[in-house]
Order: sequence, then structure tokens, then C-alpha cells
Amino acid sequence: MKSALPIVKDLVLIGGGHSHAIALKLFGMNPLPGVRITLISDVDNTPYSGMLPGYIAGLYSFDDCHIDLRPLCQFAGVVMVRDRAIGLDLEQRRVLCAEHPPIAFDLLSIDTGSTPATSTVPGAADYAVPVKPISQFLQYWDRWMVAIAQQPDQPIRLAVVGGGAGGVELTLAAQARLSKVLASHSQPSRSLSNQLSLHLLHRGDRLIPERARWVGQRLQTILQQQGVTVHLGETVARLEPVPVDTPTGAGGKAALGTTRLICQSGYTLDCDRVFWVTQASAAPWLAASGLAADPQGFVLVSDTLQSVSHPNVFATGDVATMVNHPRPKAGVFSVRQGRPLYDNLRRVLLAETPQPFLPQREFLILVGTGDRTALASRGQLGFGPYPWLWRWKERIDRQFMERFRHLTPMVGNQAGSIVIPSSDLGRSPASTVSSTPPMRCAGCGSKVGSRVLEQVLRRVQQESGGLERDDIEIGLAAADDAAAISVPPGQVLLQTVDYFRALVDDPFVFGQIAAHHCLSDLFAMGASPQSALAIATLPDAAPPQLEATLYQLLSGAVQVLTQAGAVLIGGHTTVGDELAFGLTCNGLAAPQTLWRKGGMQPDDQLILTKPLGTGTLFAANMQLRAKGRWISSAIESMQVSNQGAVACLRRHQATACTDITGFGLVGHLLEMVRASGVGVELAIADLPVLTGAADTLAQGFFSSLHDQNLAAEQAIANRDAIARHPLYPLLFDPQTAGGLLASVPHEQAI
Repeated sequence: MKSALPIVKDLVLIGGGHSHAIALKLFGMNPLPGVRITLISDVDNTPYSGMLPGYIAGLYSFDDCHIDLRPLCQFAGVVMVRDRAIGLDLEQRRVLCAEHPPIAFDLLSIDTGSTPATSTVPGAADYAVPVKPISQFLQYWDRWMVAIAQQPDQPIRLAVVGGGAGGVELTLAAQARLSKVLASHSQPSRSLSNQLSLHLLHRGDRLIPERARWVGQRLQTILQQQGVTVHLGETVARLEPVPVDTPTGAGGKAALGTTRLICQSGYTLDCDRVFWVTQASAAPWLAASGLAADPQGFVLVSDTLQSVSHPNVFATGDVATMVNHPRPKAGVFSVRQGRPLYDNLRRVLLAETPQPFLPQREFLILVGTGDRTALASRGQLGFGPYPWLWRWKERIDRQFMERFRHLTPMVGNQAGSIVIPSSDLGRSPASTVSSTPPMRCAGCGSKVGSRVLEQVLRRVQQESGGLERDDIEIGLAAADDAAAISVPPGQVLLQTVDYFRALVDDPFVFGQIAAHHCLSDLFAMGASPQSALAIATLPDAAPPQLEATLYQLLSGAVQVLTQAGAVLIGGHTTVGDELAFGLTCNGLAAPQTLWRKGGMQPDDQLILTKPLGTGTLFAANMQLRAKGRWISSAIESMQVSNQGAVACLRRHQATACTDITGFGLVGHLLEMVRASGVGVELAIADLPVLTGAADTLAQGFFSSLHDQNLAAEQAIANRDAIARHPLYPLLFDPQTAGGLLASVPHEQAI
């Protein structure tokens, strides 16, 4: 999180919708000095709605139709917080999250999309699969496709509820994909019509009622030609499970998981799965936060996309309703709002007047039919379906997605001098941000102010659960010039220290990762953590932003320390160019129970507790060449404590142990080999590898420490024979918060 200029304002974006994706790209191309931007998203990849029916139909890959948010944030210099927003504290200007501590903002923008309104129909929330949030639906769809491929002889009965454009296009795409999957696995003599049953239910008397009547009639004909049963004028009143062995309308018995749709007319339909694509609603926490909202819970916004009740909050896309220009919940409007949103956020941050945005009244829709043809509709006009319309639609969609691919790190693209006053935002004192950063004092003059430090420590202590230890004589509870700890009789005190630059921009997650990393030396020796001293370097910022960063950082570290049974007893903070953090960790152990690097015996087996690959993955991430889901997987691994592995290794009589960190697997293993006086044989193909690490190695991405670690290859006896193995470089890949490497007797490893 490098910052050449002091941070004086926090812009927080909730959700990775189309508008926010466009705004992020524009902020990356035209950054605002002095503004820290944070994106809160519960997914790494945001789906592009225009291509999702094609994905359902099997015409696109996952990456074709998803915007990878992590490299986009990296490109834009934006902090990405992988979490789910669950509320707002508008008075204190904080976003409440499921896993993170509250995140402070000066200016807020919301683009979280919508969810189908299932709550009004009894049983829908329990027995139907909502199509929104789309990311969750696609996960369900992918799992279902795998299950069908594994049991292709099972009959499929699917109902789609909702006859708008989304429901019709989903039904056609699902029919095309299911027919293809079943045809590829079924016996030639088996009739597909007997195996696949699709139903589309719609409460109106025609499909896509917001469009010209011809459009709905034409699509109804296409659906029926594809074997889909269309039920018009049927309002689903409730859903309920069908007891097993209950006779069904098909002349058979109900299977486990069968759902019955009961309509107001009395019509009933038994299906294995129900997809819900009806009228949308908003997440309940939005209206509950105090934002002005319409009856469906969508945020009411003015022509400038600002909340009518809280001007420091913007909202776009499906989650917003423009008071003066209400429009359907369609992806086209979210895309069109992207540039106006960016412009107005920038204007407000620069103390300029935001400008109104007028959405178009008529808009073109291109409805794919699942077979590489599409139908066009605008106003009262409609024609198709034709293959050339599909090709046109595909070109438009791919051009949109191309905006977010092949990103290049932006270097030296700071904007000119700007002034960001506090009069409109109300948090920080008025600040002038110049393209020439102010002179920063060194020595003790670079420390974080006492008021900021005291407030953060008090808040973190209150929220951490208040872990106390009797062997802490002087700690944060009674701060003095130094901490004092006692060592119980019969035990020894172990100390270890580590400190490094942030490899993720989220300070809370970085605090967690750093704490796990620093504690691992204690776990590698079989010790129990007792206490820790922290050292932190924070990017230069105004006091409120310094406080927010330190709060997130220490909250993450203290959470991990508390789970390990240790307490924070002091530390040191300073202001610098970029975020960095470390801990001096103290642990206790009985001398006779300590593990050492020496101690491996002939015939022992090696156990590695975590997969390898953080070095190459984050090297690729710095160049915007790592997929976001790869980095999230690596972060999840780094957030796993090695403490549980210690108990397991202890039960299985570990003879030697170390942790895999900066020197890589071979470097640390070589220390064990030399200390034990034995040789080791590794099966390189059996090494656990983080998702994506093999890909980034193949692309030639290596950590800056890799070449130094490579010197250890001199100790490999058959180096020439294995050096061409694609995973060979992984042997020298430095690991952050890596796993333990331990030897156990052969009989204990089986």
C-alpha cells in the first residue's frame, strides 16, 4: 500500500457491480492523490450479466464472462476487502462487515445488485434456487452440471418461475445446455423428451410484458419448439416438499428432493429443481441502515446518483432507484451509470458540484436463444432470432469485457495538485494535497501520534475479548516504558521476530497473515505462544486515516494472537512510505519437549502441512497476471494457523520440525538435513501446490528472493535429472505464513 502523498480521504465502494468496475478502471487511469479507495466485495470475480446466459448454455468459459476484481483493484491502487457488507453506521460513517472490523468512510458508493423477492411466497426461500446473487447461482449451476455428468440417466424436471427477459433467456440457455449434456451421455435409443422436462411459469398473460407483444409471442413459440412447457397466467402461491413415494402426475413416485409448486389457480407441478427469476428486491440491511428506500428496499437516489437522505452515499445499478427517472433493473443501466458515477465521485472529492445523469428511456435488448442466435427488441420494434444478431451481441459483450483484461500496472500517473476540503465530507481538517509530498521527519518525529495510538489500542482491547494471562506482569493494561513477563518454573522462554512489507492491501488481512507467519517459528519448536510486541509502519495519512489503518491492522493481528492464546503487550509505530508490519513473539515450553531442526532419523517420513506457491503467485499478482481466485486461495492458506498441526505432529511423535518461510522448501529442508546428518528423497510430483502456482511458474513469475534461494540446489544430488520438471522452481519459492515441515517415524505416517 505505497503512498507518495498523505491520505486525507477514504472513498469506500461496496459491491463489484458493473458501475463500480467501470469506476475502478477510470480511477486507475486518473488517480486522485490523497484519496484511499477501498472496495468491499464478497466475490473475487463479478459476473457480467450480458454473457451469463451464454455461460449457462455452455458457450462461454468462466473467465469469458467474469471481471476479475483483484487485478482491477491492483491496477487502480485500490484496497480490496474480501468480505460481505451487512450494515451501515451512517452517523459514525462506517461499513459493518461480516468478518472485518467496521471500515470507515468519508464518501460511500453502493453497487451490490439485487436478489429475487422470494420472501413473499411461502416455501420459496427454502425450496427454490434464486438466480440472484448471480455468483451464488452460477456455483450451484456448475455443481449441478457435474452431478448430471456423473448420473446422466437420472430424469431432470426443472421449473423456472418468472417470464421476464431474464427468465426467458435463462430457460432457453438451460434447455440448450441440458440437452447437450444429456445427449452426450445418454444411450442412443433413449428419447431426450422422456428424460428432460422444462417448465416456465409466468403470472402475466404474455412473456416479457415490458416489451412489444410480438417479442413475447415469438419467444413463446421458440420455447415451445424447444420442448419447454410455458404456463401463462399462473402465480405461484407456495412451494413445499413432496413426500417420498407420493404418486406424481407423471405416473411415477416422488423422489427425494422433489418440490411441489402450488399456484393460485390450483395448478400443481412437481419438479426436482426450481429457479426463481421474479421481481427483484434489495438486501434488508440497506433500508435498516437509515438510507431512504423505496418499498422494495432499493436506495432512492437523485439525478446525481446520491442518496436523497445522505448525500455522502451514492448508489447505482440494480440496488438503486432513481426518484425522477425510474428504470427496469437491467444491466444496461448499471453499465451506463459507470462513467457518471466516477465523474460525480471525483467532483465531490474535489469539492465541485456533481452533475445530473439522465438515463435513456428506450434501450436495446438482445435475447439469446441458447443456440448462437438472438432476438432484438427496442421500443415497439423486434426482429429475429438471427445468427448475425448473436454475433453482434457477442462482439458488444467481448468489447466490454476487454476493458478489464490485459491490465498494466500504472506507474507515476499521479494527478496534479488538488485541494480536498472537509466542508462537504465532514471528517478531516481541510488538506492541500500537492504533487510534491511534504518533508517527513525521521527518528521519533516519524512516530504515530499518541492520541491515535491510544484510541486504537483502547478500541482493539475492548473488541478482542479481553484475553488476560497471569504471566504478564506489565502489558498494555498498565503501559510503561517496557513490558514485563514472567517465565513459570520448569519452562524456557522462546523469542522470534519477523517484519515485512504488506503483500496484500487489506490491512486487517495483512495483520492476520503477519501474525500467523510470526507465530510459526514458535509452533515449529513445539512452544505455546505467550505474548507479542508489534512494530508497524503506516502509510502517511491524516490522523483519522492513520487511526483507521492501524485499527484494522492491529485488529487482524490481535485476533490471531488471541486464538493462539497470546496477548499483545506493546510495540512501536512509525509513518513511512508503505504499510509494513511485524511481531516479536514470545513462547513457553518445557525444555525436554522442544522440537529442533536436528533429529530426523533414517526411514522417517516428511510431512508438509500447507501447499507451496505464495512467492510465485504474489510475484504474478504484482504484475496483474494472477487470477483473483488464485490469490484468494493463497490468502486462505496463509490465514490457517499451524497450531493445529503441532498437536497432530505431537501425537504422531515428530522427531524434527521447522517452518517453511523465506528460504523455500529446499533451503529450510537443507537446514534439517545438515542438523540431522541424514539424506532426504523428495517426490516432487507429490508436493502440495496452491491453485494457480503451476500456471504462474509456467509464465515465468518468480519471487525476487528466488534467485538467492536457488543457490541451495547445489545440495541436490540429481539436480540435472529433475531440473526440467515444471514444479522444480517451487522447491525454492519463498513462502509467507507457510506450513510446517516435520519428520515422523515411518509407521506414524501411514
